[in-house]
Amino acid sequence: MPTTIARPARPLADARLAWVRASLALVSLAAGCDRVGTSPGLTVFNAAALGPPLKSALAAFAASHPTLTYAQENAPSLEVVRKMTELGHTPDVLAVADEILMSQFVVPAHASWYVRFGTNAMVLAFSDRAAFASEISTENWWRILLRPGVQVGRSDLRVDPSGYRADMVMQLAETFYGEPGLTDRLRASIPERNVRRAEADLGALLLTGELDYGWTYENLAVAHGLRYIRLPREIDLSAPEFADRYAAARIELPNPDGSRLLLRGAPIIFALTVPARAGRSETALRFVEFLLSVEGRDELRRSGFTPLPEPEFLGTPPEGLALSVRRASLVR
Repeated sequence: MPTTIARPARPLADARLAWVRASLALVSLAAGCDRVGTSPGLTVFNAAALGPPLKSALAAFAASHPTLTYAQENAPSLEVVRKMTELGHTPDVLAVADEILMSQFVVPAHASWYVRFGTNAMVLAFSDRAAFASEISTENWWRILLRPGVQVGRSDLRVDPSGYRADMVMQLAETFYGEPGLTDRLRASIPERNVRRAEADLGALLLTGELDYGWTYENLAVAHGLRYIRLPREIDLSAPEFADRYAAARIELPNPDGSRLLLRGAPIIFALTVPARAGRSETALRFVEFLLSVEGRDELRRSGFTPLPEPEFLGTPPEGLALSVRRASLVR
């Protein structure tokens, strides 16, 4: 397989993306949001990985709705979900980095539908400051990560899909490369001090050289202006044709009630919904309709995000929404 190293196509973006550092023991989230207007007319809770593309999409939507105000809160997916399901703070739009969280926690108790709207790939991001930056490739990345002194980071797999997906990639790599014990060695290459709440938090550490390599999504590597290694599609969780292979990777996560949530590897799918108790559901639905339109998906692509060729609705969406989105997709 040819080496694939992607370089930023534009100057380095601001690496200090806003995020919400939530604690399930608290009633409120620590402030970490993009807010336009003092009394927002639309509130969006989204996975940190969706921070840059949804920020751009909200700005584009607001440009055609001059009186609209909005607030965007970025945090790990499990935290934005639990903020609603356990703490009772209901947004107008909820968007997560793993569709399984919708079926496990949101539908049907808090929403009657959700839509699959985007995909991604797990990559290894780095800057020119990284150790062995001139040597790493698609073929040798795992050997580089295991070299003494190399600092590798990931997000917290207990709350962030990027974190548990990084672990799944390690499991798949062991089989793909035929290296017994590789999973455990790669896990051991990430000390606890290099684990961050959300993958979006890793960008600044990679840019300053505090970390050499970080597991993240391709769109966030682009947003941070980082170089990155594209991994084989057999292990990067990007390709539907390898779904059966991905399913061999598994991880268990603790639920707040003491039970365990079993997750299996699957192609990366981002999903969103308008919760049943959304305070501004009509505005939220108009935003979703815009986001899933040709114009909205083009806006997502400009931020490095990959929309699905066609949005896929599950459950019972509001009358007319799915039809409107399907019609809009036929414009081109």
